[in-house]
Amino acid sequence: MMSTPSSLAPTVTLGNGVAMPRLGLGTWPMDDAQAARVVARALDMGYRLIDTAENYRNERGVGEGLRASGVPREQVFVTTKFNKQWHSVEGVQQACDASLQRLGLDYVDLLLVHWPNPDQDRYVEAFQGMVRLLEAGKVRAIGTSNFKHAHLQRLFDLGLVPHVNQIHLDPYHGRSDVVQVHRERGIVTESWSPLGRAGALLQEPAILAAAERHGRTAAQVVLRWHTQQGYVPIPKSADPLRLQQNLDSFGFTLSDEEMAAISALDRVDPAMLDSDVFGH
Repeated sequence: MMSTPSSLAPTVTLGNGVAMPRLGLGTWPMDDAQAARVVARALDMGYRLIDTAENYRNERGVGEGLRASGVPREQVFVTTKFNKQWHSVEGVQQACDASLQRLGLDYVDLLLVHWPNPDQDRYVEAFQGMVRLLEAGKVRAIGTSNFKHAHLQRLFDLGLVPHVNQIHLDPYHGRSDVVQVHRERGIVTESWSPLGRAGALLQEPAILAAAERHGRTAAQVVLRWHTQQGYVPIPKSADPLRLQQNLDSFGFTLSDEEMAAISALDRVDPAMLDSDVFGH
């Protein structure tokens, strides 16, 4: 029996009026079995945004977890993404139908172009295909993932504006250039890998000091750094305690000084995936 969650994340309104939760669950690299278990548990706790992708190969598990949770479909914001082989107006229709079949859903709340793959140079057509899906009611919102300013500009030049751009963003990778473009255009910034990947970020003195002052974990401080700037982080965890802590990261406010100290951790990272050359 579904329990009553202690709290739900607040929402942000996308450019077309759709409400999107301001924190969600990332599911990479879960397999179907783990995704089914963790999604059901997360929804029971109060998560309402679930992020998956064709390339994660766990859409079936995500759908199973959604059905097992007992949370009504209309209360859950489901995001998925498609690969470069579908980058055409008609291809996107096929990709969406295949994702819906795997998820066991009639619609998705947000569909994203997973990577721009500019060498293939078909991401504009892919986005145009998503506009048709939006008009047909198969998706409630459309967006991009890993798009740089130059990629977005190709869309802007045709009068197209994504509702969301999901990018690699954390205090080490502040991405101020593309975030500024998002703000100018009313695009919501969604953060993947928001807590960093190697664990070093959560040991930074500026983050630990803020955690001690607020009686919170380092991860909660970093997630609050995201949400206070209007970003939508989607941390991945399968641990019940961390899942709960991540969701409960809205009940305090970082000071301007704390925000500045954490933002000052931004640095150049040569190893960061470059969406001009990497993609699938």
